[in-house]
Amino acid sequence: MDIGILKHSDKKELKSYIGFLLWHYRVVDGFWFLYVEEKCGRPSAEHLDEAVWHKIAGMSAKDIIHRFQIKERGLKGFVKAMQYCPWTMIVGYCIEEMEDEVILTVPQCITQVARVKQGLPEFFCRNMHLKEFESFAHAVDKDIKVECIVAPPDHPADCFCKWRFYM
Repeated sequence: MDIGILKHSDKKELKSYIGFLLWHYRVVDGFWFLYVEEKCGRPSAEHLDEAVWHKIAGMSAKDIIHRFQIKERGLKGFVKAMQYCPWTMIVGYCIEEMEDEVILTVPQCITQVARVKQGLPEFFCRNMHLKEFESFAHAVDKDIKVECIVAPPDHPADCFCKWRFYM
């Protein structure tokens, strides 16, 4: 891969460029879903979203583990790898690490909030995130279990989704 102009960028420019990439990563994902939903219906968009994120999350976790030399397995390895996950930064996952479990919370889901602002209903993302999180977690350690506590469209006002990871 040729990183072009980035070879000569300073720290400030690189940080700015990372912010730009993360923003575009989210925008591409959002428009992809919206156009599939428009053309094929929301159930088809949700189904395709599940398939894509199931595949991408495991690939991403394996690359993160390799690139950042994460040696830990189990929940410690999962949390460490998750810190490098683009969605952790984009969404602002709150990750609470305890002795025998990890709770990941999304207080404000930018995707669902944007849909509501555009007059669209929240979509059912539980299955997509379950497949995404299982794929990511299993790339770290096959024994990690994933449980959805709450997810759209059924969630309290102060929390869009909450997930439990345990061994």
